[in-house]
Amino acid sequence: MDALSRTQRPLDRDQVRRYVEASFGAGQAMADCGPITGGGFATVWWVVLDDGREVVLKVAPRPDVPLLRYEQGLCAAEARYLRLVSTHAPQVPVPPLLHHGDDPDLGEWLVSGLIPGRSLREWTDSEQHLDDAPARYDFGAAIAALHRISGHHYGYDGGRASGATWREAFTAMLDGLLADAADWDVRLPTSPERIRELPERYASILDEVRRPALLHFDGWDGNVLAEPEPEPEPEADGKLHLRGIVDGERFLFGDPLMDLVSPFIYRRVEDEPDNPFLRGYRGAATDPVVFDEATLRRLSLYRLHLYLLMTVEMPSRGITREDRPDRFERLADLLDHELTELRRPSPSARVAEHPAEPVAKAQRRARNSTR
Repeated sequence: MDALSRTQRPLDRDQVRRYVEASFGAGQAMADCGPITGGGFATVWWVVLDDGREVVLKVAPRPDVPLLRYEQGLCAAEARYLRLVSTHAPQVPVPPLLHHGDDPDLGEWLVSGLIPGRSLREWTDSEQHLDDAPARYDFGAAIAALHRISGHHYGYDGGRASGATWREAFTAMLDGLLADAADWDVRLPTSPERIRELPERYASILDEVRRPALLHFDGWDGNVLAEPEPEPEPEADGKLHLRGIVDGERFLFGDPLMDLVSPFIYRRVEDEPDNPFLRGYRGAATDPVVFDEATLRRLSLYRLHLYLLMTVEMPSRGITREDRPDRFERLADLLDHELTELRRPSPSARVAEHPAEPVAKAQRRARNSTR
């Protein structure tokens, strides 16, 4: 079993049984359970109830565990996200919310239905070489469906970084991460001032975002579940099909382009115009995706935000520079690359022509690492 991060509570079968009873009543027994590994924030277990139902238990960090600013209240945020999607985009395959609880002794947790399937990350690492293009295409279409849902503000909810405009919210999000970096003594590859001035420099293109679309934000391969069609279905042809999208607790409202970053982590969506995710997204999106100068600038800003977040979160997960120098170096390269891109007069001349060496190096280092 993978080692727990600092934010994850250690659980055993007896503790899981207590959560089951608190969620469904003392008459509901548990038949079996086990940990689900791969994440680094909440503690997650699969549970089989004695009536045959398969569910997922997700337990939030203890109240006294220090978190990043945007991570405050993520368990409740996931409950809100699941309700929002099930109400306004029922075609998107997210787990059904079965219970959200908060108790002085047990802490905060939620229980959802278990979606069958393995993550795209697991399929990539497995010895089975199945075609994942259909799953990625459907994932892109599902993200486009989420984007048709509008919020009442930009940014996060629950008292976290937000704003009346997307520029204001994005500025608050960057400021929050920079404050977290200072709190956790994270050494950044550049000065905070160099990052802090970006929203003002690119105010006009951030202000082009006029509708707060619902964003999943965390659409890396570990959060996309897929399976082949079962035999003897005629479609059982070695292709993976989308079964579910999980871990929506980091949702926010803002620019749909921000959701084109995590599915291409360590890469650039504009370099992969024929990627099945992008084709699925374009086929279902309300607005066309055109990689003009403003789009490229915003994508660069959002990649910078993601790589900054991934850098800042490491101490809270118990990851040190000594333990993972490769991760620190990779993210530093990527941050530096995006900052360099944002200094150029125009990125248009280099789109899809000459992949930057820092990105290429980072991709090579990323092949055997996790989000």
